[in-house]
Amino acid sequence: MPVIDQIPDLVLFGVPALVVVGAVVGLVARRSRGTGEAPPTQVPTTTAAPGDRAPEATPAPAEVEAPTVAAPERAEPGRAEPGHVEPERAESEATPSIEAPEPVAGRLQRLRARLARSGSPLGARLLDVLSRESLGEDEWDELEETLLLADVGAGPTGELVDALRTEVKVSGTRDAASVRALLRAKLVELVDPSLDRALRLEGADGAPAVVLVVGVNGTGKTTTVGKLARVLVAEGRTVLLGAADTFRAAAADQLETWGSRVGVATVRSDKDGADPASVAFDAVHRGRGEAVDVVLVDTAGRLQNKAGLMDELGKITRVVTREAPITETLLVLDATTGQNGMNQARVFAEVAGVTGIVLTKLDGTAKGGIVVAVQRELGVPVKLVGLGEGPDDLAPFEPEAFVDGLLGA
Repeated sequence: MPVIDQIPDLVLFGVPALVVVGAVVGLVARRSRGTGEAPPTQVPTTTAAPGDRAPEATPAPAEVEAPTVAAPERAEPGRAEPGHVEPERAESEATPSIEAPEPVAGRLQRLRARLARSGSPLGARLLDVLSRESLGEDEWDELEETLLLADVGAGPTGELVDALRTEVKVSGTRDAASVRALLRAKLVELVDPSLDRALRLEGADGAPAVVLVVGVNGTGKTTTVGKLARVLVAEGRTVLLGAADTFRAAAADQLETWGSRVGVATVRSDKDGADPASVAFDAVHRGRGEAVDVVLVDTAGRLQNKAGLMDELGKITRVVTREAPITETLLVLDATTGQNGMNQARVFAEVAGVTGIVLTKLDGTAKGGIVVAVQRELGVPVKLVGLGEGPDDLAPFEPEAFVDGLLGA
């Protein structure tokens, strides 16, 4: 039969046979991969001739164990995985903690200790002069000069020197203890403990007490507002701050930082240079709505021209009193500025109706006599004193403790 005639038969029977063979081979290969076992290898057998040495058997390759992969441990309940920060914990760490201010009682004792450690030039020089064996005109002139250099003022200085002259002449006091007791009594009398130094912090008709804080920039006015908030919080009062010093850069940020430390909110404007009276009104209005005890308002302290200052503070007063009466106006003075501070005090007393003085930086570096001078000049008491840089270094003024500090007692 010619080959060409056999082609159809080959196609008819050969192709299916190839397909079957391919399917069988594929099935065997798939089964081998699935089980992981290699197909058995046939070892060719050889027949050894007589006298020949039998060939050594080739050792089978060692079985390689697949690496064991440990199953991931299941996290125990309440146990955080390494590197994982729980959302609640992260949130608590990001939230600043609220500070607890120091109690107000006894704060002025720190001033007494600082004045004593510093040597208190005023008290030391007075005691030195009065303890000398003889007191002639030179000694009394030296005493007068010491008081004037300490910013006591001409009027109070003359009164104190005259009183000491009379007392020494009558009693003949010379020993250190008697001189100290005499000087202490006269200085306390000069500082005038009879003045009402309590802050007026009681509102009327459901309104909060409103405290305006005025003063020249640089005296520590905004810092004093923040420290006063801590004093009131320490006494258990609820407080709201009003950042009405809108002309000084970062004044509102500074006040807001002070308030956030003790959980006190701050009412402020979104832009610099906003109307101070508007901010003050918003603070008092919110304070009434939230039924807080005290609203502290920080005002601008520009003295470029007296008329502008009068207009600004007058507008704040008029606008705020529509919502609630102003119960206290505190003037902040730097105790180290001497006569310049007195000039500032006169201007603010004329335009703001000052009811109390806050003397800042009244530590060992201050001359001390300004306490007497400012009270005599303005006719209003020193109510608070700043003792240093710490957040709780603001205290109610106590005449006896202050005089004891001057004398190093």
